[in-house]
Amino acid sequence: MSSTVTGDFRAGVREWCRSNVPSQWRSAQTGVSDTEFVAFQQEWFRTLRSGGFAVPHWPKEFGGGMTVPEQVVLYQELAAADAPRLVLAFVAIHHAASTLLAAGTEAQRRRHLPAILDGEIWCQGFSEPGAGSDLASLRTSARREGDEFVVTGQKLWASGAQHADWCLLLARTDPDAPKRKGISYFLMDMRSPGIDVRPIKQATGESHFCELFLDQVRIPVSQLIGAENTGWQVAQSTLGAERGLTMLELAERLGNAGFRWLVEECGRPRRDGGRPIDDAVVADRLAVFETEIAGLRLLCRDVVERHEAGTAGAADASVVKLFYSELLQRLTGFGAEIGGLAAQSVVGKPSSGGWESGAWVLDFVGSWEWTIPGGSSEIQRTIIGERGLGLPREPAGN
Repeated sequence: MSSTVTGDFRAGVREWCRSNVPSQWRSAQTGVSDTEFVAFQQEWFRTLRSGGFAVPHWPKEFGGGMTVPEQVVLYQELAAADAPRLVLAFVAIHHAASTLLAAGTEAQRRRHLPAILDGEIWCQGFSEPGAGSDLASLRTSARREGDEFVVTGQKLWASGAQHADWCLLLARTDPDAPKRKGISYFLMDMRSPGIDVRPIKQATGESHFCELFLDQVRIPVSQLIGAENTGWQVAQSTLGAERGLTMLELAERLGNAGFRWLVEECGRPRRDGGRPIDDAVVADRLAVFETEIAGLRLLCRDVVERHEAGTAGAADASVVKLFYSELLQRLTGFGAEIGGLAAQSVVGKPSSGGWESGAWVLDFVGSWEWTIPGGSSEIQRTIIGERGLGLPREPAGN
């Protein structure tokens, strides 16, 4: 892409943001009910879709088609304009879409991708009690009965499940097979009888995660993704999206919004008239963060470009996920430190914001969730060691 085209594209996105990003949305979205949050997210999704910006990473035939440089510019401008994030549609437009495009049938793609553009909400039913980081130990069972599977079990940490229309579900279909070879991957209609969704109250006061209790839930065979007992391989597409492709936007948000607010926080005069940024130690920490963020953004772009070219390494997405999640923790932790006692009294943050909202203590508490989904930091280091560096495999437990 030439710089001229990039400049024209950037100017177009910037102008669109001026006309379409809701003003004062942060204050309007703080302390709102679930119903108000969902309505706002759905309206923002429709607005982005009308501009052609809702699913830039999808194939053109399904409403996307932006190049990676265009996606980077789009995310930079949305962050610079302080646009809301698509929190509610995150699993649908990234995880569900990646899975359907990589392993779904043509009928499944034609059924669900347009529906996602029309607002279909998805959640992910992977983790279980005792099967989080060790996902292959999952025990939720799916028993074949004619043209259906009958699913029973429990899922944990399902983001946004209380609002979801569909769920990406992993269940064990062969209890006698080695644990990674007896799992199948399903699309589960959340309106099916036998599903009980229970939101989990988090330390931040939100209920973003849910438990799912599945009692004899019937799923048609047509909603199996990939072949029976190959769910572990299919799940790598979903996890790869979570660890890699989604980071392109998150890195730009961290660089264009989170870091900017951190610098502003450090430049705000305190009661004695002094400013944290005038302290050489604080200035040094900011310089380190800026350097790390610049590295993260370049790394994300490189991984996404190589993913699209089919040349990404087996551990590249894990490197990005590990770096982003631990950098987010360090940055928000430093924000909480700089914010001092005043930051401890902030009890609310906007529902449609990112993980770096400027409510530093809440951001810091929330940042810890990012070292868990898609595989904990320990799992990422194992993947990097074994698949990326070729180190000997970790001994399997009993």
